[in-house]
Amino acid sequence: MRLLLMSDTHLPSRARELPPPLMAELPLADVVVHAGDWVDTATLDLLEERARRLVAVHGNNDGPELRGRLPEVARAELDGLRLGVVHETGPAQGRERRCAERFPDLDVLVFGHSHIPWDTTTGTGLRLLNPGSPTDRRRRPHCTYMTATVAEGRLTDLTLHRLPPRTANRADGGG
Repeated sequence: MRLLLMSDTHLPSRARELPPPLMAELPLADVVVHAGDWVDTATLDLLEERARRLVAVHGNNDGPELRGRLPEVARAELDGLRLGVVHETGPAQGRERRCAERFPDLDVLVFGHSHIPWDTTTGTGLRLLNPGSPTDRRRRPHCTYMTATVAEGRLTDLTLHRLPPRTANRADGGG
């Protein structure tokens, strides 16, 4: 089972559309995970229409319509893997302990908010993943998203994809 992980798309304020390399991953993914801060409902509509399965939450920048359509925390069982999604996990310091305490029943937690890619494992074995943002790199050199494979309850082949920088006349979400 192939996963496509993204967060913090912030459309249309950070880009006009999702970047083409990320969009090319959509038909390859069995499950699309979005960890919040959509900003517009059009992106949610697009992913609901095109994704085979969408596991998603709202973020702190999402208004009432998105909050009405998406939960604060989402959970899914994917081929034996217990996956959770939440937008905010608080400051980096102490994140592993807080998340392990809050989500003791998960194998993997995907989160967003910082726009900074993250991949750590807590002392309890909970894997924490932040795919970054495909449209707003903030203090990072690249905009990013992740792909991974799930098989027999294990997450494998995790890849952080770095998008090429956008040019002034190409507002496609690349960087």
